[in-house]
Amino acid sequence: MEAKDKILESDLWKPVSDFFVKEGYTVRSEVKDCDIAAIKGEELVVIELKKNLSVDLLAQAAKRQKAADLVYIAVPKPKKLIGNAKWKDICHLIRRLELGLILVSIKGRQSFIEIPIHPIPFDREKSRNMSKKKRESIIKEASSRYKDSNIGGSTGKKLVTAYKECAIFIACCLQKFGPLSPKKLREFGADEKKTTSILSENHYGWFKRIDRGVYSITEVGVRELTQYKELTEYYNSKIVDL
Repeated sequence: MEAKDKILESDLWKPVSDFFVKEGYTVRSEVKDCDIAAIKGEELVVIELKKNLSVDLLAQAAKRQKAADLVYIAVPKPKKLIGNAKWKDICHLIRRLELGLILVSIKGRQSFIEIPIHPIPFDREKSRNMSKKKRESIIKEASSRYKDSNIGGSTGKKLVTAYKECAIFIACCLQKFGPLSPKKLREFGADEKKTTSILSENHYGWFKRIDRGVYSITEVGVRELTQYKELTEYYNSKIVDL
């Protein structure tokens, strides 16, 4: 039998309700704005039913945490979203909010539920430790830039990264002094580790090898340096003529 194309919020009620009944809860629906309230002893669990995951649903579920011990959100299981980066981000947010997630599948007269996320306390320290390399890369990138040349929130524009700043510095040196070796560039203050690779990889088309271990700036480099006037003025003022 084919899966039901359009699942209504009311279609989610029975499989979710049946699950909590089997778990020993007393289940009641539409209680004080809560879609489902499940009670076992002193424990109150609230489940919000929605056709789609949304910010409004997360906000509603977070509001239910004021009164309930545990809060779940129940939605139809998405066909394509699961497994991709967006889905992982959504799941991280659900865990961060200490909510639970119930996925409902309906095939003909049969229904199935999965609970990939339970509402448990979020360990921020553990999460941060798991992202230690990402944290270090952000700090390193930010610390390696001499100026804040980008506009926060902008899209579709070429960003000035620490790598590009190094390339601009090298281009300024070559424009000012003519052909130079990586060793000489480092003496002028170019990056100790990146200089050789920036010249050889030549991502921007700014450099040209004119002899063994000697590079010059190209016409493209000269032209494109004019797009970074503030940075070139800054670097030219820092270059020490040796």
